[in-house]
Amino acid sequence: MLAKLALNALALLLLAGPLSAAAQQPARIPRIGLLSPFAPSDAALWHQAFRQGLRDLGWVEGKNISIEYRYSEGRADRLPDLAAELIRLKVDIMVVSVTTDALAAKKATGTIPIVMASVGDPVASGLVAGLARPGGNITGLSQIAPELIGKRLELLKEIVPKLTRVAVLWRPEGDSSPLAWKESQLPARALGLELHSMEVRSSDDFAKAFEGATRARAGALVVTPDPVFVRNLKRIAALAAKNRLPSIFHLRAFADAGGLVTYGVDRSDMFRRAATYVDKILKGAKPGDLPIEQPTKFELVVNLETAKALGLTIPPSLLMRADQVVQ
Repeated sequence: MLAKLALNALALLLLAGPLSAAAQQPARIPRIGLLSPFAPSDAALWHQAFRQGLRDLGWVEGKNISIEYRYSEGRADRLPDLAAELIRLKVDIMVVSVTTDALAAKKATGTIPIVMASVGDPVASGLVAGLARPGGNITGLSQIAPELIGKRLELLKEIVPKLTRVAVLWRPEGDSSPLAWKESQLPARALGLELHSMEVRSSDDFAKAFEGATRARAGALVVTPDPVFVRNLKRIAALAAKNRLPSIFHLRAFADAGGLVTYGVDRSDMFRRAATYVDKILKGAKPGDLPIEQPTKFELVVNLETAKALGLTIPPSLLMRADQVVQ
């Protein structure tokens, strides 16, 4: 009888062993796939802001959430493979930066939730059905603000009052760049400005494009949003300085690289806010039910060193409005 009881007890222990081990298995933590058309150095501050936004909501990378980073480094042709790679890793959510990588993610999956951090016009580009109810598996933030290109032209006119012709650097194969070129026409006419098209298809075209702007007697330069231009900020700023063109772009890093002025959305703030969408989706919200936010915070940065090199005096009223002045 005792032997039988001992055998039963041993059997129960053997059964309890696997059950106990199973109970101790750590719960699977959510995995975020962060897809970017930029290089790690270009996106470092934005991704830092995204992680901070997650931490503010209780999500700590390496503790209760993991992040897989994939960068195409300015090569749009690599994005489909990188998106497919994230899908194979079974990420729970994909976070994308701008229109280029958002479109690649949309083509790659119609089921995994996609959070946009700073796209152009998500409706016009076919990413979502509408801003209030995007539908499908995509939501997030849009930097759509058609008046921004006009505001950049106004700033150049304020700095160079006698300005009559502005060169616009844009890339026809881009996603946001052609839209910015199109949207620049009306405000340019309203300001009495003639636009010179600086069409480029790759960074190899920059030198020739600037030579064309000089021949056209352009008095200033607007750089439209495009990952290729972000990857070449220093080169564009240097060419603008060499050709004595007051220049403006939408990212503050351009002023740090030697560009004259930047005016645009605070992209770090938008990435931080993108974390709230990730939080809501992980807690059960459907992406298609979450309205897309539009920008509320804009930055004006002026590089006084560049202004001095160009022989320009920045109006005091403009300096007072600047969020940052690079000395």
